[in-house]
Amino acid sequence: MDYNYAIELSVNKKMLVFEAKLEGTSEQYGKLDEAIRTARFVRNSCLRHWMDNKDIDKYDLSAYCAVLAKEFEFAKNLNSMARQASAERAWAAISRFYDNCKKDKPGRGLTRKKVGQPYNNEYPTEPSDQQTEGCPTFSGTMRRKKGYPRFKKEQTHGSVEYKTSGWRLSENRRHIAFSDGFEAGTFKMWGTRDLHFYQLKQIKRVRVVRRADGYYVQFCIDQERIEKREPTAHNIGIDVGLNHFYTDSDGNTVANPRHLRKSEKSLKRLSRRMSKTDKGSKNRAKFRNKLARKHLKVSRQRKDFVVKTARCVVQSNDLVAYEDLKVRNMVRNRHLAKSISDAAWTQFRQWVEYFGKVFGVVTVAVLPHYTSQNCSNCGEVVKKSLSTRTHACLHCGHIQDRDWNAARNILEKGLRQVA
Repeated sequence: MDYNYAIELSVNKKMLVFEAKLEGTSEQYGKLDEAIRTARFVRNSCLRHWMDNKDIDKYDLSAYCAVLAKEFEFAKNLNSMARQASAERAWAAISRFYDNCKKDKPGRGLTRKKVGQPYNNEYPTEPSDQQTEGCPTFSGTMRRKKGYPRFKKEQTHGSVEYKTSGWRLSENRRHIAFSDGFEAGTFKMWGTRDLHFYQLKQIKRVRVVRRADGYYVQFCIDQERIEKREPTAHNIGIDVGLNHFYTDSDGNTVANPRHLRKSEKSLKRLSRRMSKTDKGSKNRAKFRNKLARKHLKVSRQRKDFVVKTARCVVQSNDLVAYEDLKVRNMVRNRHLAKSISDAAWTQFRQWVEYFGKVFGVVTVAVLPHYTSQNCSNCGEVVKKSLSTRTHACLHCGHIQDRDWNAARNILEKGLRQVA
């Protein structure tokens, strides 16, 4: 990835994230895998510690990292700040669960944990040898899915996060060395971002991410991003859809790229090839990697389109209004779930809001109620089904495309909300 984006590490603090690909040897990649497995072990152990002692807080989890380092030799090899970062990840999942309970978010049903199943099966205790002796078991209970923290399993993608120690940049800022107990060594970084513009003390986090096509390093830089633009004196309302990616209040449309639909044929072919291989064989691992690479390409295509489209929308307008859609509920429709997920409406909204803060553009999320049913000309309600693509008002005779009519209603709601 070549573009920078913001993540929220604290309540009111934004950071830039620059990413580069790591080039090293197979032995070095194996050392990174050990560090990633250990970070996952620390995170899962902290989660288990919270399950056994529900009255602890994030400071107790941070102190528990030192206990793990004394008890397990491989956990001691991981940098102390990296262990604390893993504990912070565990607490983030716990606090998210508490917030969902306080807000009384509806669950998605019930899930049952098997009684007597050792939690060691859900994550490895050691990077090399699995240890099963003395592992506590789940207490079989029925839990509602309100975002209850779960153990991370072994998977293609994984990450380990360092803070201000455990890594070192070269003078030319093109190489990075990891100096913890795993001794991964020095890697060459491939990327387009120049780190010379920032001081070393501005780099607050260094995250190593494993993907299907290799290993990447992300630098979280304490720098606020503000860009200037000329006012356009133009406001816009956006109605996202499936026929078109979005239709604005001026009647302009953007085609829906349908990245997943276009790649479905090759994805199905790779899935069939992988299903015919023997479990645990090298051929299965090879086709699993090919399938993961294809999915990774689709996700990158989708994100590239969303970022460029959101930036263009924000730069061209002084106010952008859009619907506050509950996509999580909409994907329950089994007929449209795949198309809605492929459209990436939530991701588009996040980037619109981000670029709105960068360029100083007002972004407004309005309630979606009756935006498609109301007439944008007279305001009367005109009932129509989802298959009806043309708005024809029986009261004033106004005829317009359904999505265009909805975009005009969204803009009007946005202006009223700002006023």
